[in-house]
Amino acid sequence: MYRFLLSRQWVILTLVVLALIPTMIELGFWQLHRHERRVELNREIADSLAADPVPVESMTSPGAKVDDEHRYRRVTAKGHFDRADEVVVRRRTNADDRVGYHVLTPFVLDDGKVLIVNRGWIPSNGASQTAFPKIPAPPEGEITVTGRLMPDQTTEGSGIKNVEGLPDRQVMLINSGQQAERLGEPVLGGYVELTDPEPAGDTPERIPEPDHDGIGNHMAYAVQWWLFTAGVPVGWFILARREARDRASQDEQDEQETTEAEPAAV
Repeated sequence: MYRFLLSRQWVILTLVVLALIPTMIELGFWQLHRHERRVELNREIADSLAADPVPVESMTSPGAKVDDEHRYRRVTAKGHFDRADEVVVRRRTNADDRVGYHVLTPFVLDDGKVLIVNRGWIPSNGASQTAFPKIPAPPEGEITVTGRLMPDQTTEGSGIKNVEGLPDRQVMLINSGQQAERLGEPVLGGYVELTDPEPAGDTPERIPEPDHDGIGNHMAYAVQWWLFTAGVPVGWFILARREARDRASQDEQDEQETTEAEPAAV
């Protein structure tokens, strides 16, 4: 009755089913691990944002890499802004998806080291992408700043191409190594998204806190893949039963037609 399973068509179908089952199981676990990583990341971000600020030099140093565990850690620094060496980061959007710039202002610490501070977002001043935009001045004199510590941006990590030949004082990536080369000064690894003091006139717009509440759809996708895994053999069984039933019905019909076609015995 089920000898048709040995046919070329059914052997191929069975092999495909056998290959799909472990593949979909693995895809389900992949989505589960992504869900777990997202939950863990949310916890790390929440802990960093809730922690008391610490001196920035306890988290990083010139040429150092900011560890993932220190990402978004609140830090403080005492010194003054160096507006003369300010640059802007091109093609950055604000919370309303408007395209503009991020403002990077070197912050010179009391010991002479430099911290790159992202003061926030400003809009483009017009159609020209070559003219340096008008930027509100930072606070003058010696102050204490507070912000979220961030690792350097790279093309590999951000997907942003580091375009060369840009207009003067414009960059594509926020990278302390590039800024150290430009300034010729010891620059602390990573950079800081400024949170305090607040800007005069609400500009530059502050970089919003990272989302650490959403968990995405990874768990739902994991369940979907596992449901598909269960559905594949069930579907194969239903198809096989239907094929067997259709073949049995066809055989019965052929036998009946053969019987009817035979001449009556004399």
